[in-house]
Amino acid sequence: MHGRIASLVALKYERMLASPFGFFRGAVSVMAADLAALPNTGILSQICGDAHVRNLGAYAAPDGRLVFDINDFDETCIAPFEWDLKRLATSLALAGRENGQKSSACREAVHILAFSYRRLAATLAQTPVLELARYQVHRLERVTPVSDALQKAERETPLGTLRSFTEEKKGKRQFRKDPPLLMPLPPAQARAVLASFAAYRNSLLPERRHFFDEYAPLDVAFKVVGTGSVGLRDYLVYLQGNGENDPLFLQVKEEPGSAYAPYLASHGSVTRAATHQGQRVAEGQRAMQWQSDPFLGWTTIASRDYLVRQVNDHKASVELQAMQGGGLAEYAAVCGELLARGHARSGDVHLITGYLGAGSRQDKFDHALAAFAEAYADQTEADWHALVASRKPAVRTAKPALTTASK
Repeated sequence: MHGRIASLVALKYERMLASPFGFFRGAVSVMAADLAALPNTGILSQICGDAHVRNLGAYAAPDGRLVFDINDFDETCIAPFEWDLKRLATSLALAGRENGQKSSACREAVHILAFSYRRLAATLAQTPVLELARYQVHRLERVTPVSDALQKAERETPLGTLRSFTEEKKGKRQFRKDPPLLMPLPPAQARAVLASFAAYRNSLLPERRHFFDEYAPLDVAFKVVGTGSVGLRDYLVYLQGNGENDPLFLQVKEEPGSAYAPYLASHGSVTRAATHQGQRVAEGQRAMQWQSDPFLGWTTIASRDYLVRQVNDHKASVELQAMQGGGLAEYAAVCGELLARGHARSGDVHLITGYLGAGSRQDKFDHALAAFAEAYADQTEADWHALVASRKPAVRTAKPALTTASK
């Protein structure tokens, strides 16, 4: 917890205490250490780093269309490709358990994840380069958990965010007070955040800078987000473009180093150390996504690195409840395809498919991934029980984690 805001550390633990899945979301550093201690393939790719079922979601592409993809890259780095698969598979097992599904259903979901990943990776290995880059998964609206998220994202408009986060005072709109989750910043701190926008503007893709210049900042607030990010410095900036019905909300989110960073050198995974952690996240996101947030960039405030991105512009994630029954298997197939596409865009899909092989070798991979997911889900539950036992008074005040869309 070094470097985090001390008064919020207890809140992070409360959210981890809510459930084994909540613990899993907040304990990526624990899993990073565990993965690094195991043998790996040595096949490197840009990885999400925190691939779990709630870190895929819907968002508005630069052309205004809603897309569904991996959408959280705080832990992104170049590392063995299977680390993403192991974390995503474990999250499926934990999500199934939280919904009361049988062990056999959880194992089947992981098998589907592995099969879906392998099949699309093999297809993309034979696909022309630009077709691979532009490849879309077209059946998303027929997958119930994803369809629900897309419908929710349709309703998550900038004007809705304006009503949710702000109120009118003395003839102008400003952020609400909802301590400790949302607090307007004192003027001096607000000026420091806004002063960082000069460097942020330079990090934007050149064709985006003109549009950013059309917005003027009106207010700045501090916001608590997510589970793993609780205690880090996170600011919201409210800007206005073409009148009061044209709000833009930007998140300025502190980015420490990836949880995997301490272990990468020993795995030969580092070609160059990240010099700016916000840049690491933004460039990792751009590598794995064909269409990213048009206002994605980075900046520095008081020697700390920050990522900058839009907030709640048609963003939504899949709720755990949507994965009940057959929804878990449906969603597992989508997760496998989207992860394979991300790795194919940013790594060597031919090496990946060569490693996965054909025939019985593929079956061994599927079974090995399912066995790992089950065992690591067991370990996560044991770790969660240990945390509960050590902090029993906190259980009664535990709060559910915020959705990915608010991160």
